[in-house]
Amino acid sequence: MANYDLIVIGGGPAGYVGAIKAAQLGKRVACVEKERAGGTCLNWGCIPTKSLLRNAELYHLMKHRAAEFGLTFTGLEYDWSKVIARSRDVSDKNAGGIEFLFKKNKVDYIRGEASMDKAGEVSVKDADGKVETHTAAKVLVATGCVSRPMPGLPFNGTTVIGSREAMVLPKQPGSMIVIGAGAIGVEFAYFYNAFGTKVTMVEMAPNALPVEDTEVSQVVERSFAKQGIKVLTNTKTTKTETTANGVRVTVAGADGKEQVLEAEVCLVAIGVQPLMPCGKISLVKTERGYIKTNDRYETSVPGVFAAGDIIGPPWLAHVASYEAVQAVEGMFVAGAKPKKVTVFPGCTYCHPQVASVGLTERAAKEAGKKFKVGKFPFMASGKARAIGELEGFVKLIYGEPHGELLGAHIVGPEATEMIAELGLAITAEITKDEIEATIHAHPTLSEAVHEATGVAYGHAIHI
Repeated sequence: MANYDLIVIGGGPAGYVGAIKAAQLGKRVACVEKERAGGTCLNWGCIPTKSLLRNAELYHLMKHRAAEFGLTFTGLEYDWSKVIARSRDVSDKNAGGIEFLFKKNKVDYIRGEASMDKAGEVSVKDADGKVETHTAAKVLVATGCVSRPMPGLPFNGTTVIGSREAMVLPKQPGSMIVIGAGAIGVEFAYFYNAFGTKVTMVEMAPNALPVEDTEVSQVVERSFAKQGIKVLTNTKTTKTETTANGVRVTVAGADGKEQVLEAEVCLVAIGVQPLMPCGKISLVKTERGYIKTNDRYETSVPGVFAAGDIIGPPWLAHVASYEAVQAVEGMFVAGAKPKKVTVFPGCTYCHPQVASVGLTERAAKEAGKKFKVGKFPFMASGKARAIGELEGFVKLIYGEPHGELLGAHIVGPEATEMIAELGLAITAEITKDEIEATIHAHPTLSEAVHEATGVAYGHAIHI
């Protein structure tokens, strides 16, 4: 039994960041993790998927566009097991990095399953079944979420899978149905299709990536169609069943007409559900299963705080880390005023990439805001043409009459790297005048930000 200033339950982006932040503030801290430091994001989400997507991008480029770059290949092949193994190695090394940071910051890293029967006490059961109880002045719950199963089609790990199994399938399927065209579904659809799997996506909403700006979604849909991915939007799943050869899914379009889809594997990517720690602490107030917190990230149980995916959307690693820092500073820094997340970037790492921050055009209209829109296509960008990536655009939404940036939407090359400038612009309340007065290096993709601003106000140079 040990006494801590803070025990963090969960070692993902909220958990490990919160633990390290508290240690940096001079507190005695322990972080309990059932699997491995880094949580779902590092071990089974953000990081390994980006490794897989990089493999897919390279293979797809060489297979379909090599001649465009003056390259010739004979017998281009890939080793599926090595593709998967590379992603696991990337995750393992990053997880080791988090464990090093724990040591560096003197955070006690406790492996096991945590439970709470009362505030201030955390029991941990290790792999051998041994239980130890630790006490703490404060506890931060950061247990995150897991894939949500589809009613009537439970996960079986082979023919009906979630994102975790999709990363480590020992054999590449010849065909796949992806139910749900959010970021997870879209990324895996791109990955498997790039290596030759026949992919069909099913989405209830009018567009793929339904949270994104409509024009962005349409670019992705057109690109996926050219790549050979069949995308069925405005389509409901009406019946599902497993078969001797895989799965059979019946879907109905907006007109009610049904069709039957069959594939070796079905990836269910319809969202996530909260993962609560065991014990009576589950009696904390929740809403739709997510822990409710006040402005200081404290739950209905005094001394017990929560951050990250377990407190609800947006389910993003960078948001989780931000929330954890805010929560910890609120606990231990005198006079601190924790902030809740209002502006955050969202990124999807398919090809073309998608990134956004702030309001979509339809959200701005629904809110009754007056605004101007500037859109600059990558086809008009010298750098984009030089690297052979002409799909997509930068779209900026400026409020009127002051010219403040309300929203930014990018679909195209390196969109996920470009979005930070625009997030800073919204956070710092930068206007169109300041963005236009900022010299963007030539030739770069980020010049499209400068040009899109010019388009909004009628004085762009290169379009």
